Amino acid sequence: MNQPMHRHLKQIGMCIGAAGIILTTAWLAIPQPIMPGFDEVRARWRPSDAQLLDRRGQPLHEVRIDRQGRRLAWTALDDISPALIKAAIRAEDRRFWRHRGVDLMAIGRSLRARLTGRHAGGASTITMQLAALLDPALAPAHRRKTAWQKLVQIKAALALERQWSKRQILEAYLNLVTYRGELQGVAAASRVMFGKQPGGIGPAEAVVMAALLKAPNARRAELMRRAQTLRAAAADAPAPEDVADAVSRATARRGSDFNRAALAPGLAQRWLRGANRSVRCTLDRDTQTLAANALHIQILQVRDRHVNDGAVLAVENATGQVWAYVAGTGDLSSAPYVDGVRALRQPGSALKPFLYALALERRLLTPASLLLDTPLEVPEERGLYRPLDYDRQFRGLVSMRTALASSLNVPAVRTAGLIGVDALAEHLRHLGFAEISEPGDYYGASIALGSPDVSLWDLVNAYRTLANGGVWSPMRLFATEKTSGTRIYSPQAAWLISDILSDRASRSATFGLENSLATPYWSAVKTGTSKDMRDNWCVGYTNRFTVGVWVGNVSGAAMHNVTGITGAAPVWLEVMNYLHDRYGGGAIARPAALRAATVAFADSVEPPRTEWFIAGTEPGTPMPRLNDQNPRILSPAAQTIIALDPDIPRAAQRVRFEAERTGPGAHWRLDSHDLGSAARLLLWPPTPGFHVLALMDRSGRLLDQVSFKVRGSP
Repeated sequence: MNQPMHRHLKQIGMCIGAAGIILTTAWLAIPQPIMPGFDEVRARWRPSDAQLLDRRGQPLHEVRIDRQGRRLAWTALDDISPALIKAAIRAEDRRFWRHRGVDLMAIGRSLRARLTGRHAGGASTITMQLAALLDPALAPAHRRKTAWQKLVQIKAALALERQWSKRQILEAYLNLVTYRGELQGVAAASRVMFGKQPGGIGPAEAVVMAALLKAPNARRAELMRRAQTLRAAAADAPAPEDVADAVSRATARRGSDFNRAALAPGLAQRWLRGANRSVRCTLDRDTQTLAANALHIQILQVRDRHVNDGAVLAVENATGQVWAYVAGTGDLSSAPYVDGVRALRQPGSALKPFLYALALERRLLTPASLLLDTPLEVPEERGLYRPLDYDRQFRGLVSMRTALASSLNVPAVRTAGLIGVDALAEHLRHLGFAEISEPGDYYGASIALGSPDVSLWDLVNAYRTLANGGVWSPMRLFATEKTSGTRIYSPQAAWLISDILSDRASRSATFGLENSLATPYWSAVKTGTSKDMRDNWCVGYTNRFTVGVWVGNVSGAAMHNVTGITGAAPVWLEVMNYLHDRYGGGAIARPAALRAATVAFADSVEPPRTEWFIAGTEPGTPMPRLNDQNPRILSPAAQTIIALDPDIPRAAQRVRFEAERTGPGAHWRLDSHDLGSAARLLLWPPTPGFHVLALMDRSGRLLDQVSFKVRGSP
């Protein structure tokens, strides 16, 4: 070897040695980095949107609270598309699973390229990039890092690899890195650019997201070039046109915001407050969406009948967990911020099942008991109460089964008279209707027909009590809530009511055989319409779910010719069909201590049938003939108090004396004075005082008698 060459090699060796000493000295001078733990990093993560999440962690409602960047919930590695994981590793760190934080081969290749003047590829591993994301001091002020920064970053990466697992490093990196513009983290990037959750990202979309890691603000043409290059290097490469389409979607112009989930505004407003950035509830996103859409479509169809509002509630019977909570109709409503699930409304006939359940529980009635559906006047402090059926017809004698299934009003009022309105009001409070706070006399006989105000929330839970065999427990919107049950009805009484509410034939007297209550599977259901058609309801259940719907106007304005069948029932049917088709459901199991017996009704009041009875209440012999032909006074009702109106001339005021089934020769006697024939209506000029009106036959025998009082000045 000649002398000049020897001197040259010696100089190179000295340089290398000096560089080694310098690097060693620098390495030792770098303090041991203190890196945060994985759990600490994940706990520090703060989404830019407060999110109300459903039972599976899917977003129900989102509210932007941080304008500095777009971040959504932290995403576990198992919930990220495998295609995206592969693409990110292929683009950023091919030997990620093999090195210990630093890829020496990549560093050597980069140095060699620099010495030869060629383009030097990046040598930063995913771990090194994560270290820079965790410590902003490691990020370069300009495009290139200094040698010192590089050494510090390497030492931090080695420390990370000692503390964290590879999966934790990869999960944190994909959640912390910026993909494009303000989009930080895999959840925000996949949602905003492609409208998908991270687990749903396909191969072409994964290639585009991986290409953005090196150049998050690349123009569309540059991003296309990078993505196609990365695609070509993949063993399972997507089609070029698919990648081009994904690039177009990722770079499409959009506002500063994206289409946030907005399925539960009322609940989100209540819960997403203060430090609550993410709240998980029991609602099911798919069921909530279906219920909201069904309600919206139905309101549009009946809006010309002066209907603007509605609400839907669906609950799982066994757990009490609410699956759908649609509080209103949104932009269709004149009061979109009113919670229709909690608002107080008159339930109408939707309260009748609990009246009859109490009568069964107290052994006052059986499903075969006969009740009168004939004109009735009930005296109350506010005057005479005359209940009428919806069709204003009277059917005479009907069984309790028919009376409930066909929602007849007069038999319900008569049943309330058997129980007592005070006892009924107290019973409804035990059933969860806390709003029914007054004594029964405050509501009067109309309590049987749903005159008190209740909420859809309480009404649905009362029906759920029937579905659960008579056991009441609170419903819940959070899985962590603890509940305990209280028995309200015996399993036998609850089952009998459920059986009646599922009986299409007994319902047909009022509703016909084919309507929105008739499901192809077992279901028990009841409608209700309040006075003047201000509210209508449909609540029903299978053994798995209970669904309730209210339709009306938040303002209290009356609807035009809309009943539970035409207003609320179509929504109930659609939601119930969805739940049944997706999750199943069937009949309520029949409990023991029920007895089947053949019932033959006297005078063919109803066709003979096999009926179910609580043990000990079944008939031992055919039912006796019931004589409903006795003459009786229809008006005035017993104990009526009549107030004379001082603004109306006394000569123009009259009281109706009316009787039925009087027979020949029947006549009126008032306070021992004969008033003549009772065969036709008599209009009596009232005089103040206490009076006794008697209905007499031609021989002077008393047929019926009532007393009443007239108030006013003589």
